[in-house]
Amino acid sequence: MSEPARKRATYADLLALPVHMVGEIIAGELSVMPRPRARHAAASSSLGEELGPPFRRGRGGPGGWVFLDEPELHLADDVVVPDLAGWHRARMPELADVPFLELAPDWICEVLSPRTARA
Repeated sequence: MSEPARKRATYADLLALPVHMVGEIIAGELSVMPRPRARHAAASSSLGEELGPPFRRGRGGPGGWVFLDEPELHLADDVVVPDLAGWHRARMPELADVPFLELAPDWICEVLSPRTARA
């Protein structure tokens, strides 16, 4: 006997999560993790600080980038929340005041912790 078809995760499933959890929908599957711990957030923040002068501001680098910490991205049917994401300003000349973005970033970064590196 075959297993019943799994129900595809929806945005309502994400909204129902407790505030201390981060959810993503990838290929219809709901993935839930606790919000990053302080050391994880510090590593991500430090990387963002390093990227800002050369890549965002053009001090010692090319400039012309927009970086966001933990943006919610709606990409086709997937909803993902990378630790850092970057867009060339030519593709995102203005940052809209919206709860999520549908424009795929040009660059993303996931900070690995001992727990997430094993996943």
